[in-house]
Amino acid sequence: MATDPPKYRPLERFWPYAELPEQPTDEELASLDPDLYEALFGARPRPFSITIVFPPLDVPDFARALAIARESAEFRETGRDDHRRYRARFWSSDAARIRDLFQIVGTAHATDVLIDDRPIPYARELWLPLVWFLIPR
Repeated sequence: MATDPPKYRPLERFWPYAELPEQPTDEELASLDPDLYEALFGARPRPFSITIVFPPLDVPDFARALAIARESAEFRETGRDDHRRYRARFWSSDAARIRDLFQIVGTAHATDVLIDDRPIPYARELWLPLVWFLIPR
């Protein structure tokens, strides 16, 4: 048995290798599920929104689609590699940009349309064409 004292003595804490802040950061709050955010902090007052969530696609205008999405009211990238998703939130006043983005990425079955952050039945077939009536001619 060795009589030398140990050179390293671990700290007697439950989580010794991470110093976590007590309050969540702004990025963590922004990435919360909308239902969870509403349950924790209450509803956020904001206008009606349409969100298009899409994966990387092999289409000719995909760079233009990303440019349109980045100009949206709120843009977020999540995941890595095969699980990467792009999320672009638009207000109803952005009807022309919603249409332009959806014409590029809407053909993919993995593209989702959310109305006020919720998947609504017939969002692609009913809600989007109704919003396109807002485009001035």
